[in-house]
Formats: sequence, structure tokens, C-alpha cells
Amino acid sequence: MQIWQAFILGIVEGLTEFLPVSSTFHLIFASQFLQIANTDFLKFFEVFIQSGAILAVLFLYGKELWTDRSLVKKLILSFIPTAIIGFLLHSIIKNFFFETNWLMLTAFVTVGIIFILYELQLKKNKNKIDKEIKDLSWSQSMLIGIGQAMAVIPGVSRSGAVILTMMAMGQSRKEAAKYSFLLALPTICSAALLDILKLESNTSISSQEIILLLVGFFSAFIVALIVLRWFISFIQKNTLINFGIYRVILGLILIQSFLVI
Repeated sequence: MQIWQAFILGIVEGLTEFLPVSSTFHLIFASQFLQIANTDFLKFFEVFIQSGAILAVLFLYGKELWTDRSLVKKLILSFIPTAIIGFLLHSIIKNFFFETNWLMLTAFVTVGIIFILYELQLKKNKNKIDKEIKDLSWSQSMLIGIGQAMAVIPGVSRSGAVILTMMAMGQSRKEAAKYSFLLALPTICSAALLDILKLESNTSISSQEIILLLVGFFSAFIVALIVLRWFISFIQKNTLINFGIYRVILGLILIQSFLVI
């Protein structure tokens, strides 16, 4: 991996981690497009740069998390189903889901179609989505975690699953987006820790690779910080249809490309 490739992957991570488009999907296909060898270091790199995106969440919402104990309890409840499923299926997720292009592409396009159909139905029925996070019950918090657990398949999108589940509960777009940001903290940190523990113990990192990690980390952090601020404003005035269309178009392009041949 070259420095410019690390920089691009960091940008991809920062751009996609909190948008309902699946950052894992984008990182996997971006790595293939850039012709980066699928080594143990690449896997570690992809895990490590997620911490840059997570730092952006702490930068914006750390104070609120520190003072709102009720919010923290709800996040923990939402995290539990994901933690259980992620732990039990870790080997399948890494050795099958992450290596199967047709599955990832199918999930990517299918969720895009679901976004479009849901928003059209929402508009037709004129359902209200104006509740706040403080209105969430403990059982609803658990259901959100079950919804997020569906994102173990790359292409589904962790944030997309959370936002869609919460909107179905009547939560406003802004509150759903914010909760998806906060829920990323325990979810991504625990997944990263599990991945690191699963790495070969004899894997060493060179000084050049440390530079690559830092480039990816800081580019992910800066871009994620910008995206977090932008997305909250965007989602209040727009629907998920935009992301649904993006998913369908990109998915169809990739299906026709050499990446899946």
C-alpha cells in the first residue's frame, strides 16, 4: 500500500462511515479498485482507520454522552444484540460475508430499493416521524440493536439499518441519525477490538506501515467530522431516497464491472 492509497481509503472511511451507504462495502471495493493486496495489514488498516471516524463522534458528542446517563443506558441496550450476533458469527462474517462479492452487491442494491419503497410509503401514508431519543423505551432500544445486527453483511449499512428502524418507530430523521452516530461508538470499538485479537500474534508493523496508519486515521477523522455536521443538516430536509438511488446505480455499475467477474 502506498501513502496516496492510504489517504484515499481514509477519505472513503470518513465519507461513508456515518452515511447509510455501508462503509465496509465501500472500503472493500475501493481496495479492490486500487488493486491493494488483501493482506493481514490491509485488514488491520481498515479496522484502525475506523477509530479516526469514531474520534469525530467523541469530538462532537462526548460531553452529551458524559452527562446523559439515560442515553448511555439505551445505547448499551441497543449494542447488546449486535455484540451477541457479531461474536457468534465473527468467522462467518470475515471469511464468507467479506469475501463474497455477489452477496455484498445484492445487499447493497436491495437495501437501496428498501429505502426508496419505505420513503414512498411514508409519504403516501403521511406518518409522523417527530419523536425524540428521550422517548425511546428500553424494548425499543433493544429492537434498534436487532436492526443494526442485520448490518453484519457488508452492503447493508449499520447507520442505514439504525436510521430506518428508528424512523419506523416514529423517531425524527435528525434523532435517528444522531443515535446511529452514537451507537457507532460501542459497536465499532468492540468490533475493532475483536478483529485485533483475532489477528496473528506474530504480525509485526513496520515504520512505513505506521505512517500509512496515521495517514488513514487523520484523513478519516477530518472527513468524518465534516460529514457528521453535514449529514444532520441534510437528513432534516431530505429523504433516504437519494441514498437509495445512489445504491442502486452504483451497485448495478459494479455488477457490470471487472470487480465482480
